[in-house]
Amino acid sequence: MNAHRVTVAGAAPYEVVIGPGVQAELGSVLAGTARAVVVHSPPLADAAAAALARLREVGVDAHPLVVPDGEAAKDAAVAVAGWEELGRRGLTRSDAVVGLGGGAVTDLAGFLAATWLRGVRVVQVPTSLLGMVDAAVGGKTGINTAAGKNLVGAFHPPAAVLADTDALAGLSEPEFRSGLAEVVKCGFIADQQVLELLAADPTGRRDTAELITRAVQVKADAVGEDLYDTGRREFLNYGHTLGHAVERVEDFGWRHGEAVAVGMVFAAELGAAAGRLDRAGADRHRELIAAMGLPTTYRGDWDALLAVMRIDKKARGAALRFVVLDGLGRPGILTDPDPAWLAQAWDAVSSPAGAHA
Repeated sequence: MNAHRVTVAGAAPYEVVIGPGVQAELGSVLAGTARAVVVHSPPLADAAAAALARLREVGVDAHPLVVPDGEAAKDAAVAVAGWEELGRRGLTRSDAVVGLGGGAVTDLAGFLAATWLRGVRVVQVPTSLLGMVDAAVGGKTGINTAAGKNLVGAFHPPAAVLADTDALAGLSEPEFRSGLAEVVKCGFIADQQVLELLAADPTGRRDTAELITRAVQVKADAVGEDLYDTGRREFLNYGHTLGHAVERVEDFGWRHGEAVAVGMVFAAELGAAAGRLDRAGADRHRELIAAMGLPTTYRGDWDALLAVMRIDKKARGAALRFVVLDGLGRPGILTDPDPAWLAQAWDAVSSPAGAHA
C-alpha cells in the first residue's frame, strides 16, 4: 500500500494517512477498543458494513449510526438522536466514534464524540475530497443553526484520519471540484507548488494524492501550532467569511467549495482594494479558479450576506474580519475594512458574467 503519512502535532499528535486502501487500517487503529459506533449516511451503507466488519474482526463491538446525507446531518435534532444512540450502545470514555463520509458527517461525528461524556475518541474516515483535505483534519467539529454554519461546535482532534483515495473514484465531478477549492486555498495561503500543479492540470485528477498530501500538510502545520484558532490557524479561513454567508443565504443549496471559491475571489479583490495584494495576484485567483470549473461570481443580496458575516465566528464584536493576502503565500488579517473596499470587492464578484447557475 503506497500511503503518505502526515503528522498533526499538538497535545495529542495523530496521523493523517493518505492513499489507496488505507481504510483497512481502521482495525489496527481501534484494536483493543471495546465498543465503537460508525456514523454514516445511507449512500455509504456498503462502506460502513466493510468498516464494521474490520472492527468486529479485531474484537470491537461495532454498530452503525445512520444519519441524513449532506448538510442535513449537521442539525441539533440529529445530534440529539445520536447522543441517545451512544447511550443505548453504552459507549464509555474508553470507546470510540468513527465518522465515515463527507465533511458534514465527519463534522457531526466529531461533535458527537466531543460532547459525549465530555469527550471520547473519534477516528475520521473521510470519503470526499473536501473531507480529506479540510473537514476531517484539524479537530474542528460542529453543527449548523438557523443563525449560521458551524456556530455550535467544539475543538476535538481525532485519534487518526484515514483518507482512502479509493473512495474518490465514485465521487461526482461537482463534488470533486468542490473539494479542490480547499486545495487551491492552501496554495494561495501557503504552498505555491499547489498552484503550479493545478495550473498544469486544473482537474486535479493527475496529481490527486500529492495535492491532498500538500493541502493536509498546510493544515497540519497551522493546527499543530494553533489548535484553537487564535493565530495562524485563522489563515485557513481564507475565502470562508463570504463563503459561509453564501451557503447560509442559499440555505446550503451551494456546495461548500463553490461558495469558498467565490469567497476567495472576493477576498483577493478586497485585498487589492486595500492595497495589500497586487492586481496580478487578484487576477490569478479568478483565472485559476475559473479554469478549475468553480464559480468566480455570485449574484445575491449584499445586505443579507453582510448581516450573516457580522455574526460569523471569525468576527470580533461588531468588526468584520477577513483573511487577505499581502502576496501569494503571505496571509494576514484585515479588520473592519473600509466600506468602500467592501463595495469594490462586491462589485467585482457580483457581475452577471460567469455567475453560478
